[in-house]
Amino acid sequence: MQRLYDFLRRHPTWVDGFWAVVLLGITGVNIVSVDGVEDHHGSFAETLPIAFFLCVVVALRRRMPEKMLVLAAAMGFVQVVVDVEVMSADFAMLVIIYTVAADGARWASRFGLIGGLCAGTIAQIRWPANESGALSSVLIAIFQTVPFALAWVLGDSIRTRRAYLAQLEERAARLEKEREAQAKVAVAAERARIARELHDVVAHNVSVMVVQADGAAYVMDTAPDQARKALETISGTGRQALAEMRRLLGVLRTGEHQESGEYVPQPDVEQLDDLIEQCRTSGLPVDFKVEGTPRPLPSGVELTAYRIVQEALTNTRKHGGPNAGASVRLVYFDDGLGLLVEDDGKGAPHELYEEGGADGQGHGLIGMRERVGMVGGTLDAGPRPGGGFRISALLPLKPAH
Repeated sequence: MQRLYDFLRRHPTWVDGFWAVVLLGITGVNIVSVDGVEDHHGSFAETLPIAFFLCVVVALRRRMPEKMLVLAAAMGFVQVVVDVEVMSADFAMLVIIYTVAADGARWASRFGLIGGLCAGTIAQIRWPANESGALSSVLIAIFQTVPFALAWVLGDSIRTRRAYLAQLEERAARLEKEREAQAKVAVAAERARIARELHDVVAHNVSVMVVQADGAAYVMDTAPDQARKALETISGTGRQALAEMRRLLGVLRTGEHQESGEYVPQPDVEQLDDLIEQCRTSGLPVDFKVEGTPRPLPSGVELTAYRIVQEALTNTRKHGGPNAGASVRLVYFDDGLGLLVEDDGKGAPHELYEEGGADGQGHGLIGMRERVGMVGGTLDAGPRPGGGFRISALLPLKPAH
């Protein structure tokens, strides 16, 4: 049955043709049965062509609804002119009115409605009922008009429902496209974030390794213990950098999963102690103080604070020159977190900080400003009076709207 139903849906003209043949057969039987009756209007030769063309209207109504409506109207006009009274084939007029109301052009729908409303009255005037009064004729005309009106209303409601469903489908398709676009934007933003993370990881850890390697080479012969300690620092820093890079690159893989199935937690302010201790071990004196009452912060704020301190200390170590020192202040406010990172280095021009990053060619301060902007904060960076560089940031607990 399902196959038959699908076949009929794919071939609607065949279905209409079948019902047209049935209607023609019924009309032919009625014509033959009443032909020759004394009060019958219209001869067989006049009635059969009209019935045939009305059945053609049924057969082709979905292929050419507007043309079939005109054909039906023409047959109705001929039927009135040659005095062929109402017959079974006139059912085609109801069918075509429904069809143009549902699928035809707007002008055809209106034309069909007007014609349907007039059909009953015209038929009653042309072929009045015998021995019926004026009131009876009016009631009969109204009764004959109702089916045409119902056919048009049914077709128009089908048209409205289809338009509503099409609008819903269009809206669903548009929302799907918007979701895909938003997903692409989110992926691009995530990849940009990962790129910044990679920059921070590589710039910080590689700079530590370079400084330690230079120091180890300098004291290799005169102080082997210090050289050994520097090499241990290089080894530990390299492992840490590799671990973070594996975590970040794992996010970039598409269709693959990490062996553990989990990601290493992102850095937060609690890990600043380890970061600063690592800097001290690499030979950069850092004074670290926390003011206010520590409390839980949004993960985005914590990661931004960590990366700002990391980037600032990396810049100091790379560009501060010999004997440079730094200080880090972490201040908890009621509505945000304050950061102040200063150094007293005199070995690098300030333009290097502005135009470059940890290696003088990246985008250190630009990356900081992007991070701070993502959490709705503010960043101020510039040279200190007397030498050195200062970076201050205020990170609100809630993003600015």
